[in-house]
Amino acid sequence: MEEKYFINELKKEDAWRLFKIIGDFVDGFEVLPEFIPAVTFYGSARVKEGNKYYEAARELAKKLVAKGFSIITGGGPGIMEAGNRGAKEGGGRSVGLNITLPMEQVPNPYATVTLNFRYFFARKVMFNKYATAYVLFPGGYGTLDELTETLVLIQTKKLKPFPVIMYGSEYWNGLVEWIKNKVLADGYISPEDFELFQIVDDLDEIVDIIVNFYSQHYEYEI
Repeated sequence: MEEKYFINELKKEDAWRLFKIIGDFVDGFEVLPEFIPAVTFYGSARVKEGNKYYEAARELAKKLVAKGFSIITGGGPGIMEAGNRGAKEGGGRSVGLNITLPMEQVPNPYATVTLNFRYFFARKVMFNKYATAYVLFPGGYGTLDELTETLVLIQTKKLKPFPVIMYGSEYWNGLVEWIKNKVLADGYISPEDFELFQIVDDLDEIVDIIVNFYSQHYEYEI
């Protein structure tokens, strides 16, 4: 009897969870199309104003909104704040996809619109679905997770290819060397998989890559 009660309660809980998951998707699908074309920023939540990566993200956001792009971030502090802040300072728009965490992530005040997600996987869909490009600044496990998952989706053709740009060669070179010397050398990926991303240190070059990609792959120029 106890086991049957537990199973029934689990089914009820999962049914309610399904409605919450649908709610996350509905919110994203209703709001994010208004921000196309958009560039998604990733990076550490721990960096502060004055940090070179914070300031680079802030400046890049200004440059991109001047070209007609919106900025999508995770809505929190650090690089996320810098992206939303730069967009606002540049007179453009941005959205923050905030996530509910046990240690609550407080949304930064710079996003044009903030959405609150319960589930990481629903939030990831929004990052992918509405992005024209990704720019990844140095970060921790979350940033690495987004990088590798996106590369897998493009590699397996579950996601249309778009620029995946890693800013800060002094941070990323070690990881790429390890991938080359171990992952590639041991046959776990193919040489062409290195074409799925690029490391760029110049902000204007990043803007040019994204603008050129958008102009070549869409019916009109921004």
